[in-house]
Amino acid sequence: MTQTAVALNTDAKTAIAEALNQSVAETAVTTMLAQNFHWNVKGMAFGPLHDLFQKIYEDHFVAQDDLAERIRAIDMHAEGQLAGMLKRSKVSEHDGHASDKEMIKMMLDAQETLAETLAGAGALAASHGDTLTEDLCIARGQTHEKFAWFLRSHLA
Repeated sequence: MTQTAVALNTDAKTAIAEALNQSVAETAVTTMLAQNFHWNVKGMAFGPLHDLFQKIYEDHFVAQDDLAERIRAIDMHAEGQLAGMLKRSKVSEHDGHASDKEMIKMMLDAQETLAETLAGAGALAASHGDTLTEDLCIARGQTHEKFAWFLRSHLA
């Protein structure tokens, strides 16, 4: 049975918000990682990687807002402190001193982590009947899997 955000009980809202805040944190860290790599990539694949990293950080910047607004829509607190996001995130920041292949590998790992985190958040939302959050998580997960495919293709 589908429930509106208002009908979710407090425990469900708390669990869903926690999963979404994890997603926001990892998305925020990956946004900055992509922008850092966009600025610092070098080598024969500079052009396509510069463009791909930009597409990733522009997409992820919007996604952070979508995820945080969903947290607010279920009447929970969206965490917005960078230090907290870095601490929470399974994606790590990087100083940008890396080869193009190392950057691709790190960004691939980040995309796969995000897809996994969002799949878990979506499954949790589904278990509580929150189809709107589930749909958001599915759509975001598909985007991260697509970026992962693009990145994997550079390594083939």
